[in-house]
Amino acid sequence: MKLWQQPVVFAVCSVGIANAALANMAFNGTLIEPPPCTINSGNTVEIDFRDVGVNRIDGLNYKERVSYSITCSASTLPWEMVLSVNAVATAFDPAAVQSSVVDLGVRLLQDGQPFSLNTMLVINPTTPPTLEAVPVKRPGVSLDPGGFTATATLLAQYQ
Repeated sequence: MKLWQQPVVFAVCSVGIANAALANMAFNGTLIEPPPCTINSGNTVEIDFRDVGVNRIDGLNYKERVSYSITCSASTLPWEMVLSVNAVATAFDPAAVQSSVVDLGVRLLQDGQPFSLNTMLVINPTTPPTLEAVPVKRPGVSLDPGGFTATATLLAQYQ
């Protein structure tokens, strides 16, 4: 392997102030906030699975669309919005919200794929992603009949 070497010469120049031009500089601008937005007109997004068979929970049965909307005031800037679902995940599925029943969760899907809880997804607020919810249970367990609830926070924010 042949290395090419080139000598380096450093030169020091000094310029007298008498030959320099001076100009003042000014900086200004306007700080603005992103436009206000609401999810579902400020109402709770509710999914009612109705009656769920304890032996039919398989991550496919009882799938429901999460119906929500994001409405923002007009803006002149192209703000970047992110969407997240903040919740406690089950120990057996990182995309499932823990329910009031230990071995039962509600998996969220984004465009058919598991939606990672507590992470941000860049979205277009005028066409937010399709979200679905489906009950899931810990593999190998039997669930007792009874009611269940699960809660999460749907958060849309500008970056």
